[in-house]
Amino acid sequence: MTKHCLSRRAIATCRKAFSICAMGVCLFGFVVLVSGQPLALGSTANSSAKSRDDKSQDAHTTKLRLRVLTNEGKPVGNASVYVRFYTNGGFMHHDQLAELDLKTNQDGTVKVPPVPQGKILIQVIATGWHTFGKWYDVEQDEESIEIKLEPPPHWY
Repeated sequence: MTKHCLSRRAIATCRKAFSICAMGVCLFGFVVLVSGQPLALGSTANSSAKSRDDKSQDAHTTKLRLRVLTNEGKPVGNASVYVRFYTNGGFMHHDQLAELDLKTNQDGTVKVPPVPQGKILIQVIATGWHTFGKWYDVEQDEESIEIKLEPPPHWY
């Protein structure tokens, strides 16, 4: 019987705590509403659109064309290509590492969407071939990069 009474007390305590939290949330919403801060999504959307336009004008982008070949010069189809680059505006306004995941076509080529100029990491993973990875400094508006994959190391 004591066990049952304790659980009723616990339930009553939880209900009381929940009602206090709910009142706090309502009070916070009322204070925000009375303070006159704009809560409409349209006002924040306009400011974010302006900041996107400013960033696109400030940051120079480049179009990459990648071609993945074997060491004999044959194209490698259906290879996974990862392109990593730094973007502005991460946590505490530090640069943030962004990534694009792409696949090569039967000709071994990949068209990469515009990425910011600077240091870019390109990694290629294909079945039956040694994994490739290298940092590139890209400073031109358009650049073509040819990547040659090596056969995998011999396993004993």
